[in-house]
Amino acid sequence: MDTTSARESLWLDALPDRARPPLRGEHVFDVAVVGGGFAGLTTALLLKRQGLSVAVVEADRVGSGASGNNTAKVTALQSTVYSTITARHGQATAKTYADASLAGVSTLARLVREEGIDCGLRHAPAFTYAFAEDEVGAVEDELIAARAAGLPVSADAGLDVPFPVHAAVRLDDQIALHPLRYLLGLADAVDGDGSAVFEHSRVEGLHDGAPCRVRTADGVVTAGRVVVATHVPLFDRGLYFARLDVTRSYCVAASLASGEPPTGLAISAGSPSWSLSAYEGQLVVCGQAHPAGERAGSPYEELEAFARKHWDVAEITHRWSAQDPSAYDKLPMIGPYLPGSDRLLVATGFMKWGLATATFAATILADAVAGVPNPWTAVFSPHRVSLKSLPDLVRMNASTGVDLVTARFTPADATNSDDLPPGQAHVVRDGLGKMGVYRDREGALHGVSLRCTHLGCLVAFNAAETSWDCPCHGSRFDVDGAVLEGPAATPLPRREPK
Repeated sequence: MDTTSARESLWLDALPDRARPPLRGEHVFDVAVVGGGFAGLTTALLLKRQGLSVAVVEADRVGSGASGNNTAKVTALQSTVYSTITARHGQATAKTYADASLAGVSTLARLVREEGIDCGLRHAPAFTYAFAEDEVGAVEDELIAARAAGLPVSADAGLDVPFPVHAAVRLDDQIALHPLRYLLGLADAVDGDGSAVFEHSRVEGLHDGAPCRVRTADGVVTAGRVVVATHVPLFDRGLYFARLDVTRSYCVAASLASGEPPTGLAISAGSPSWSLSAYEGQLVVCGQAHPAGERAGSPYEELEAFARKHWDVAEITHRWSAQDPSAYDKLPMIGPYLPGSDRLLVATGFMKWGLATATFAATILADAVAGVPNPWTAVFSPHRVSLKSLPDLVRMNASTGVDLVTARFTPADATNSDDLPPGQAHVVRDGLGKMGVYRDREGALHGVSLRCTHLGCLVAFNAAETSWDCPCHGSRFDVDGAVLEGPAATPLPRREPK
């Protein structure tokens, strides 16, 4: 079953009907990259340019995950990230993050130019703005922190929106683009001349010896190095799932009956945040974030109401959403998957700003493979220790423990599914456990075990996305149990609905 995003993403409209071939048989490459999104494909292209043979192994289609369900903003100004990083890590670390993010924007623009990728790239100013008066202080703090980090920002409330803006930080010459068309261009550049991109090839196992072996249901890649670029890392070695806080955010695109969408790339500083941009005359509004696995309420309806309140909306044309992992200490994790390892590398924790961050992450990873020193390596090491952020790590994992226990005492919604309306789901008893049942629009019932196959938390239904989502570590499954997002790698067992 398709999710809302798979059917209605503005960006996934561009996905070609014909998929690239899956991985079959045994192959040997210099490097295997697991994941066909921004981080994986950019890393693969940079490695191929070093003269290495690279295999990209994607579970679904190129860009079908978070990379095809985002805001399409490539910017070094990222909400209130600099005041957050400065408070936790100091000004020097914030400057490193700024330098890397500016380089990510520049590198992406250069790759578009050098590879001749037709992705509608345009340069635009980025803004962090105060939608409400009580957000002014956060905007002013971000201005100070961003300047101290070396960003050429200015105070400018002249954002072209039809509502009052109480304050804003502006950074010029940032980028908007069609993310999927960009990724398809990267994939075309990687594929061929000894390298390959495989789709519909979910990785089921990894041996990180010398050499490494990446295994799918139908094939094996043997490689000297492996890069895991799957948004939330596959495999539980390194315990990344326990160090990542996962949230889900939503977007709508609207055609306008009159007026124009904003030209800038803007996000408000408060909560809920209102993220604004445009693509080919369409308004794009994003926000309504919530922790993964929590009931979503009506996020698409809230975004549509906001759009209609402030613009003359003719039609909501698209709806989509994505999950975003953030490390407990609010910095990306990029580098060796395990301490001391030089064969297995990882990139994760992009904090909702993956287009710029994944691009600079690819630079770090490509330098690591080549043995080239990179000035950002130490700051983003996955194995750093942040004492100031340890209480957040404790809180995250205490919350997981609560979810593991309390969900088991939550009563079922019903004893059977006879009265379940089409398009809805509920929980019924299944012996000593529980079963999730969804009735599709045609009236057919779909039943699955509610026990997440990662660590056993109970999943909850996300009506906005027609999926079963895990509140502990963000795994997602469709109504027939297939894995949509990790860290889970095994489907939910099917159940016969009652």
